[in-house]
Amino acid sequence: MDTIKNSEVAEVFRHYPQRMRQKLLLLRQIVLDTASETEGVGAVEETLRWGEPSYVSKDGSTVRIGWKEKYPHQYAMYFHCKTKLVDTFKELHRDKFKFEGNRAIVFAEDDEIPIEELKHCIVLSLTYHSRKHLPMLGA
Repeated sequence: MDTIKNSEVAEVFRHYPQRMRQKLLLLRQIVLDTASETEGVGAVEETLRWGEPSYVSKDGSTVRIGWKEKYPHQYAMYFHCKTKLVDTFKELHRDKFKFEGNRAIVFAEDDEIPIEELKHCIVLSLTYHSRKHLPMLGA
């Protein structure tokens, strides 16, 4: 597990309930691993956006992860709602994920995460600006 260097991000993770913290740390690691495995992504900045851990690449769209008290048994990975990302994910992986509108992939507490499909979604987000003109984002 990569160390969290941003103290504000680390603090947010510390405040998540233990059962959800582990799930969110797994999502974090999947994002970081995917970024490092994807040619052309480059450095990913870990920061806070809307008070939640967020991952930003130079030529991509932000990937954000979070948990909300209002929905204690679920957590999510969020994408910019003004992009074609989630609509594309729905076309490609509707049988693998649950979605929230055009902004999130939502996981129930006991869901098994389809890692390869999630990595594919992350790649599309982290490289969004170089592929946003392509049909289905070039997927």
